[in-house]
Amino acid sequence: MVSSMTGFGRAKISDNGLDITLEIKSVNHRYFEFTSRLPKGFGFLEEKLKSFCMQNTARGKVEVSVLIDDSGIGSTKVSVNEDYAVALTEAVKSASRKYGIKNDVKMSSLILLPDFLTVKKRTLSDEAVTAAVLKAADEAMKSFILMRATEGEKLKEDVMSRTKAILGSVEFIEKRSPETVKNYRERLEKKIKELLEDKSVDEQRLLTETAIFADKVAVAEETVRLRSHISQLTDLLNGGGAVGRKLDFIVQEMNRETNTIGSKAQDVEITRAVVDMKSEIEKIREQIQNIE
Repeated sequence: MVSSMTGFGRAKISDNGLDITLEIKSVNHRYFEFTSRLPKGFGFLEEKLKSFCMQNTARGKVEVSVLIDDSGIGSTKVSVNEDYAVALTEAVKSASRKYGIKNDVKMSSLILLPDFLTVKKRTLSDEAVTAAVLKAADEAMKSFILMRATEGEKLKEDVMSRTKAILGSVEFIEKRSPETVKNYRERLEKKIKELLEDKSVDEQRLLTETAIFADKVAVAEETVRLRSHISQLTDLLNGGGAVGRKLDFIVQEMNRETNTIGSKAQDVEITRAVVDMKSEIEKIREQIQNIE
């Protein structure tokens, strides 16, 4: 299975009183690159998430975003700061007696004081948090992989259709190339006869010139290698896996052989076929830049 380097996956779970939202997204990149966006104080998760993503992703720029909400039942404990409360109420009573002011302090007023209540969040171990986050990551990774596989299949289909078009051009060139030699011989013979005013033509000389031309424009080696490269490209696509970099190399070789054919071309029709091939190869090159 061929995978695209573009993907997105999202999961939201509740585990051990934690509400976790985790997103994985990626774009194309020459190698594997990882970045993360984590809540403050949860930096210890980065290496765990990086290792997890590396197990499922060979290439691409991967970013993981994590939101953690620990506001479930039992996650927070609120208590009265008793020492502060005793001292405060004694001070209020004393001031009331001393200055003859009515003591009308209410609880609703006291709880607004910053030091009256003590709020403590529970402390979870790094291991417990890591396990919960990786559980969310596993869920997000499923949809992430599915999206990359779906996109990868579309890329494969497009590339395969373009290789068929290139093979069609190769077949045309292979049939057309001998015709160019034949046409050259006929033109050369006609020109010599015109110059010699219908005198006998040196057949050996004509054969020699024709052979030189045929050798100059011969593209059989290039078309054979081009067919071989296309076969390798097809095998890699059908084999699946992380084949993007290998495909990139093969496309470079396909372009090299096509350029050589173009430089040897002494025929307008072959030149047009080469232009078509180069156009298809460039489109293939663009597509495989996003294949893992």
